[in-house]
Amino acid sequence: MEIIDMSTKRKLKKMVSVLFILGCFFIGNTKCKGADLEYISQETANYAVQERGYDLPVDEVVKEEAIEDCKNVMNQMKAIYQKADKGTSSNVVVSETVMEEMQEVLKEKNVPVITSAPYSNMANYSKMEEFLFKAEQDLPGDIVLYRINRDGGIERLKFNYDGTDMYLLAVKAVWGMNDNPSIVYVSYTRIEEWKYTEKGWFGYTLCVPKYPEVSEAVDGSSMIRIKPLSDECREVSKRCVYLLGYQGNNLLCSDWDRSDMEGLDYNGLYEYLYRMKYGERYEFSGNSSGIPAEEFENLIMEFLPITADQIKKWAVFDSEHQIYAWEQLVGGSNFTPTNFTESLPEAVEIKEDEDGCMTLVINAVCDRFICDDAVITSELTVKFNEDSTFKYMGNKILNNGMKKIPEYQYRIKRKN
Repeated sequence: MEIIDMSTKRKLKKMVSVLFILGCFFIGNTKCKGADLEYISQETANYAVQERGYDLPVDEVVKEEAIEDCKNVMNQMKAIYQKADKGTSSNVVVSETVMEEMQEVLKEKNVPVITSAPYSNMANYSKMEEFLFKAEQDLPGDIVLYRINRDGGIERLKFNYDGTDMYLLAVKAVWGMNDNPSIVYVSYTRIEEWKYTEKGWFGYTLCVPKYPEVSEAVDGSSMIRIKPLSDECREVSKRCVYLLGYQGNNLLCSDWDRSDMEGLDYNGLYEYLYRMKYGERYEFSGNSSGIPAEEFENLIMEFLPITADQIKKWAVFDSEHQIYAWEQLVGGSNFTPTNFTESLPEAVEIKEDEDGCMTLVINAVCDRFICDDAVITSELTVKFNEDSTFKYMGNKILNNGMKKIPEYQYRIKRKN
């Protein structure tokens, strides 16, 4: 992936500005007085804010236009939001279907629109792609992208490229009292670096406060898929890998097949398979010291080509009480968060094997700090059955990818 190098351009721009200011200062020693020196001081301050890159001042006319447009767009979706099932929680979450209905409305504006649903395809993506292609050629331009959020609100993201730097004017709106649009924030930020990858991802890092202004690193990174995935890839991504991820289990981030399954973290994997089967999170009873053997083994065997005896041998199992150990994942205790573990698994290719299985090419897409559309790439073999069930048959990490990721941390330590 080629990163657009804007730092050199910005340094040249900075040198020109500094030389201009210094020149004015020296002139001021002989000709400039009072107001001129105040002007130079103000220009220096403005430049310092610009160089910082975040919390940039926004022209009032531009700001009001963005806010008004954001509210108008919200009102176009108001009828859909009011009819939507919002559940009983105080934190409203609309369904993917509702977000897609809203997307269809905004699609008619002939502007790029995405939703916050996993593997959302961008409507009118060619508009966004055209803007990025021009920016790669240092051609100035701008584009407005709308993102529909899970609460039914939107973000209006206006990207502007001036030939040297790219900026983001972001406006976020939610539904307030009486279902009227309410603006949460307006921000204007320079983008420190950006890239448009061959795989179709737009990755960018916003300028953010740095040490010593803040004591902990602030992540200003984002990844947005521009090129749509095929419907088949979207479907298998949602069905087979989204709920697995790379956190708390190692099914997608280790090499294994039917002849070598000892290294899988079965005790960690259980809760993810449970959610895939039942559509809800696994709730462990505090009155129990483990998961009953039959319950545990039946679920594992449904998704993997393994026997009960093999599970007993390779998982953490209490033969006396006939239970499998289970612990909730707790960061800093039995789990150390990393950028990689937050990655999104995405199926980008599907191959049909001779034995009736399917091989899914999976990329680990990470939008935290590193902005990488393929931290690792693996080939996941899956056998789909006629009754709509499936089994994972193996996983192979390509391109020596195991060296690019941290060593897997088992949730419960196994005895040798």
